[in-house]
Amino acid sequence: MKKVAIYDTTLRDGAQGEGIHFSLPAKIRLARNLDAFGVDYIEGGFAASNPADRAFFEEIRKEPLTHAKVAVFGSTRRARHTAQEDPGLAAILATEAPVATIFGKSWLLHVEKVLKTTPEENLGMIADSVRFLKANGKEVIYDAEHFFDGYKDNPGYALDTLRAAMEAGADWLCLCDTNGGGLPSEVFEITAAVREQFSSVRLGIHTHNDSELAVATSLSAVEAGATLVQGTLNGYGERTGNANLCSIIPCLALKMGISLTCGKRMKNLKSLSLLADELTDQHPLKSRPFVGESAFAHKAGMHVDAVSKVSTSFEHVDPSLVGNERRVLISELSGSSNVRLLTDKMGIPLQKDAPEVKDILCKLENLEKSGYQFESADASVKLLIQKTLKKHTPFFELEGFSVVVQKRDAASKATTVATIKVNVNGQTELTAGEGDGPVDALNNALRKVLLHSYPAIKDVVLEDYHVRILNPETATKATTRVLIDSSDRHARWGTVGVSENIIEASWEALVDSLEYKLLLDEQRKRPDAHAGADSSAN
Repeated sequence: MKKVAIYDTTLRDGAQGEGIHFSLPAKIRLARNLDAFGVDYIEGGFAASNPADRAFFEEIRKEPLTHAKVAVFGSTRRARHTAQEDPGLAAILATEAPVATIFGKSWLLHVEKVLKTTPEENLGMIADSVRFLKANGKEVIYDAEHFFDGYKDNPGYALDTLRAAMEAGADWLCLCDTNGGGLPSEVFEITAAVREQFSSVRLGIHTHNDSELAVATSLSAVEAGATLVQGTLNGYGERTGNANLCSIIPCLALKMGISLTCGKRMKNLKSLSLLADELTDQHPLKSRPFVGESAFAHKAGMHVDAVSKVSTSFEHVDPSLVGNERRVLISELSGSSNVRLLTDKMGIPLQKDAPEVKDILCKLENLEKSGYQFESADASVKLLIQKTLKKHTPFFELEGFSVVVQKRDAASKATTVATIKVNVNGQTELTAGEGDGPVDALNNALRKVLLHSYPAIKDVVLEDYHVRILNPETATKATTRVLIDSSDRHARWGTVGVSENIIEASWEALVDSLEYKLLLDEQRKRPDAHAGADSSAN
């Protein structure tokens, strides 16, 4: 079985993406998790770039990794300098990283117009730099920047740059589609041509996603002979990003039969993807292949019916292999199969022709006509099913609330106080809460009331709050849809509320969120009871 090495550059190339930033503790945490997952190389940063990157290499030395090699990134020596006096190469050595990845120019356009040097000097820069690093005991990966563009412009010179690196002792020649404009067929043909010319050295591939083909071009290069793939988690990177390792890894292992060290830990792929988003404060993209929340979500009734009979009918891989799960969406496109699969998952099996199925579909249809949308509100759907089947006992009941927003003058900040009256376990509770706005104040007041009877409420985190105006042409009388994403230490869920009053819509979604948390806890305590909630994270 062919073996391919995975080279992760999330901490360096990924961090160049817009809105992506890693603190030093976050970089160390992600590096530890990448090592545990089984990637072969972790590129920690650009040695000569900034103090933060240098601090990573100092810190990671205190926490030796069990499998992955730490790589430091840099460039070939400057023109008209020696390798021994070049500050960039000195910075690489100072990190004490065992692997040095350096880039050099393959495209005459860059040699002559950007570096403003001669083709001969560029070849000397490549050879001198590789030779210097090898003499200092480093494993050297030579990144041939803009290689595919350079090859298409002047194949002879592009190959000469690789030859200079190889003859100086480079351990890997990594071909880079730096502009992200290569087609899979082009990358395959050029990589195959390089493989034929340089049969004694190992090849790698590094692609960008400017044509939305980075995963495809990376896989094409592997088919043509590359045995090292560089990429980033979630496709982070400059412009439109780098090749997404969260798609490349399962394609290599599950579809191409490639041996990967991390292939043994594939079930941790989704959690690794979510960790990267968490550390960079990114909202997980639901539509990501393999690891996204919607990757195995089924909505159309006929699709749901088919996948319930034969999973491969609409699933290209088993979701559990990458740590994901199948989801059944409820919407206006739903059929009885959607409802029955969901109720089965909730522990409430229903027969195909059961009248309850029609009742649930009818209620969903009427609510969606009123503006509700349940695709991202799984918790609200499950509570609705509980109520329709008369299996739900409210944990609390609202007796009333008021919200007061005060602004004393133009210079002062507005303050918000919410007062609520709630019946909990037969007793009326009255309290108030302050917040940055009406919804925050209501949330604080409701939690204050419920904590006495339900202390686990403190674990609920409101992850996100979305507002959608459904009929903007009616101006301030428009109907508002509010979606709230919540989580605790075990699961994530979504809830929805709809009203012409944004505070009332928010209250509805907020109440569903907390009720679902209590329902989850009830199920965890009594797994044999048909509590109607699914405790797995969505």
